[in-house]
Amino acid sequence: MKRTIIITGIVVAVAIIILIVISKITAKKDIANLYAESKRGQFEIVVTTTGELQAKKSTDIYGPEIRESRNIRATDIKITDMVPEGTEVNQGDYIATLDRTSFDNSLKDELDRLLTQETNLEMKILDTAVTLSNLRDNIKNQKFTVEEAAITLQQSKYEPPTTIRQAEISLDKASRTLDQAIRSYSLRVEQAKSDMRNIKNNLSEQRTRVSDLQTVLSKFLVTAPSAGMIIYKRDRMGTKRKVGSSISPWDNVVATLPDMSSMISKTYVNEIDVSKVKAGQKVEIVIDAFPEKSYTGIVTSVANIGEQLPNADAKVFEVNIEVDGSDPILRPSMTTGNKIITKTINDVTYIPLESVQAGADSVPFVYLKGGNKQVVVLGESNENNVVIEQGLKPGVQIYLSTPKDPESFKMVGKELIAVIKDREKAKKAEEMRLRQEAEKAKEERNAMMVNQLKQGKARDISARQRRTTQRQLNK
Repeated sequence: MKRTIIITGIVVAVAIIILIVISKITAKKDIANLYAESKRGQFEIVVTTTGELQAKKSTDIYGPEIRESRNIRATDIKITDMVPEGTEVNQGDYIATLDRTSFDNSLKDELDRLLTQETNLEMKILDTAVTLSNLRDNIKNQKFTVEEAAITLQQSKYEPPTTIRQAEISLDKASRTLDQAIRSYSLRVEQAKSDMRNIKNNLSEQRTRVSDLQTVLSKFLVTAPSAGMIIYKRDRMGTKRKVGSSISPWDNVVATLPDMSSMISKTYVNEIDVSKVKAGQKVEIVIDAFPEKSYTGIVTSVANIGEQLPNADAKVFEVNIEVDGSDPILRPSMTTGNKIITKTINDVTYIPLESVQAGADSVPFVYLKGGNKQVVVLGESNENNVVIEQGLKPGVQIYLSTPKDPESFKMVGKELIAVIKDREKAKKAEEMRLRQEAEKAKEERNAMMVNQLKQGKARDISARQRRTTQRQLNK
C-alpha cells in the first residue's frame, strides 16, 4: 500500500514539474511574439506576384492557312482530336485532326461546278466550230453568187440599158452581201474568242478554287514541324486550345513546341505597383511544385498598356521575367512565385509594419517596451517591414500590437510631428504639381489636335478652290 502511494506521489510530482516547464516555455514564446526589435541593415522593396512558366522561344504548330486564299471563305475550324499535352514527339509525328465536314462539303460543291464548267467549255467549242463552219460555207456560196452576177453583167452588154442596169444592181447586191457575210464572220470569230477566254478564265479560277480547297484539306491532319514536347496554345482569353476548341483564320496556331533550355515567368502586376517595376530588376523565384528550390531571374519587359483579365476588376500590366540558367525539371505552365526587387536601400533602420500605430491625427508611433509612445518618421516600406528615418535606433524593443492599458504610455518625440506634417504638405504639393502637369499636357494635346484638324480643313478648302479655278480656266 505504501509503495503504491509513493509511486503515485512521484508521478504527480513529475507531472507538476512538466507543467511548470511547459508554462515557462509558453510564456517565453508569448513574450517573443509580443515584442519585436528594430533592426539595421539592407532593406529591399519588393513587388510580389504569381506567374506561369513559359518557354522563351518556341515553335508554333500551325493549322491550314485559310486567309492566304481569296477563294476560301474564312471560318473557324474545330479541333476534333489532339495528342495529350506534354507528349514528346519527333518531326512528322501526328499532332491533331481538324473538323473537315464543312470543307469537304464545299469541295464537293466546287468539284461539281468544275465538272459543269468543263462540260460547258466542250459544248462551247463544238457549238462554235459548227457555227463558224456554217458561216464559212455561207461566204463561199456568196462568192459563187457574186461570180454568177458578174458573168450575167458581162453577158448583158449587148442587152438593153434596162437589162444591163438590172445586172449591175444584182452584182452590187451580191457583193455587198458577201462583204456583210465576211464582216459578220470576223465579228463572230472575235465574239467566239472572247467567249472562250471568259469560259477558260472562269474554268481556271474554278480549278484554282478546287486546288486551294484540296491544299487546305491536306493540312487538316496536323503534324510536328520538329521534335519537342507538345504544349497546348492559349488563346487571347488565356484558355488552352484542346479537343473541342476552335482555331480562327487569324490565329491558327494549334499547339507549340517550347525550347526548354530557356524559360520565362509571365506574370501580371497591378496598376498601383507597376510604376515601381522596371526592366533589368532582379527577381527571386520559387516554383510551387518544388518549394525547396529557388531560382533567380531578371525583368526583361514591362507592358506599356494595361489590360483587364477575365473575372478581374482591376487593370494589370504584363511583365516577363527571364529565369537565370536552366533546369530540366522546369516545365511550361508551372506556377511561380516572383519577388521583384524594385529597390535596395543600404544601412537603414526598419521595424515590422504591424508594430506601427496611428492616432486620430494620423501621426505614426510605436509602443516601446520601456513604457513610452515614440513618434516615428516613416520611410519606404515593403510587404513586411517599414523604414524608420527618425525616432528609433537599432536594437530597441517595441510592441508588435497595442499593449494593455495603452493610455499609461507617455508620448515622446513630439518634435518629429512637425517633420511629418511638412512631409505630408510636400507630398500633397508634389501630387498637385503632377496632376496639373498632366492636365496641362492633356490640354496641349487637345489644342494640337484641334489645330491639326483646322489646318487639314484649310488645306481641303484651298485644294477645292484650286480645282474649281482650274476647271474654270479649262472652260
